[in-house]
Amino acid sequence: MAQKPSIPKGTRDFNAAEVAKRTYIVDTIKSKFEVFGFQPIETPSFENSDTLMGKYGDEGDRLIFKILNSGEYLKKISDDDYALKSEQKLTPRISEKALRYDLTVPFARYVVQHQNEIEFPFKRYQIQPVWRADRPQKGRFREFYQCDADVVGSKSLFQEIEFIQLYDAVFDALNLKGVTIKINNRKVLSGIAEVIGAKDKLIDFTVALDKLDKIGEEKVKAEMLGKGISEEGIAKLQPLFELSGDFGGQIKSLKAILSNSEEGLKGIEELEFINKAITEFKLKSANLELDVTLARGLNYYTGAIFEVSAPEGVKMGSIGGGGRYDDLTGIFGLKDMSGVGISFGLDRIYLVLEELGLFPDTITASTKVLFINFGETEAIACLKAVTKLRESGIKAELYPDKAKMKKQMNYANRRNIPFVVLVGDEELKTESFTLKDMVSGNQNVVSYNELLNKLK
Repeated sequence: MAQKPSIPKGTRDFNAAEVAKRTYIVDTIKSKFEVFGFQPIETPSFENSDTLMGKYGDEGDRLIFKILNSGEYLKKISDDDYALKSEQKLTPRISEKALRYDLTVPFARYVVQHQNEIEFPFKRYQIQPVWRADRPQKGRFREFYQCDADVVGSKSLFQEIEFIQLYDAVFDALNLKGVTIKINNRKVLSGIAEVIGAKDKLIDFTVALDKLDKIGEEKVKAEMLGKGISEEGIAKLQPLFELSGDFGGQIKSLKAILSNSEEGLKGIEELEFINKAITEFKLKSANLELDVTLARGLNYYTGAIFEVSAPEGVKMGSIGGGGRYDDLTGIFGLKDMSGVGISFGLDRIYLVLEELGLFPDTITASTKVLFINFGETEAIACLKAVTKLRESGIKAELYPDKAKMKKQMNYANRRNIPFVVLVGDEELKTESFTLKDMVSGNQNVVSYNELLNKLK
């Protein structure tokens, strides 16, 4: 009995219409990347495990797909080591490669490896798939594309300002109005951790805080308590949970909370600079919002943190995110190479555009005209016309078989092909074409030039 075909959970097949819509999003993002001066690069789908492991925190490491070594990989494991069943000992011995978790760490590896060929500051974009062993759910997949842009080699906050403008430009071009670009600063979070006496638990603090919009205030507090943060310290966070008002009002409250933290005040200063500039330049259709609970949970952010949410009323996780990392390349031996980058969530942007009906009708159009096949002689005449139409940029095709007229017409209908051409004995004699509009049902006898003009 034949095996029923299937695909792994968290992965998808895409039909022609879906590919066309995804291409529309990618092309829009790519065009804005290039307008802003970013250059494309690509890196391998898998990296050496030690390139990826330890760069995303414990939660991230657990979501990395490991690749088993080829051949008889278990023969290298002693019976004693195997009997221990220790993941820490066994995994490096049987798996030396892993699928990339994101594009940022491979990019850092690329910069270090190719530093003598790169002109700094280096602005790169990268649009490739990544893999995470996550629990599949709406908008969250195990295989998905990231569309990243990064700048390394500059500590200027004007880079953060440009990335906010880039987000705004892309979503405006996609006609996705009203997205919210949330911003925070890792220095502010470090300052808060310092004030509540949890400086040594910064990662635990930020990972828990980052879940606030998902699990709520009480569960976040319980997680912090479970990580060893004192009740007294958690109580000091209450003003943070209750922050409200505009950007300026929240900054004023934060200054009071962080008055004794030099690092926290530095983060506030950076946020003020960015907000002042964006107020000056004005955004086309996005909104910039300060969110002091935004942490993004990744170890390598050191300054500004971004996250983009869909317009109000659309239930969807973040559709973009990123931030500043002052020494990400340091993990590969290249010190003091500051960078900042953002990512667009292609799959989630797709779902949002679909839900709001924002895809242009024209992007899913495929073949414009189908020539009916009445036999070898007629088909050769049709193929000559098809060839000329294709040279003029018209999407045209000939039905490959001499099938019943009804079957060929049904094929055109199911493919949503708007025009059909019939070439029979009379048309061969007069070198003409009968053009049928599949929507209205009207048909007319036309010359080749008339056919070309009508299809254009």
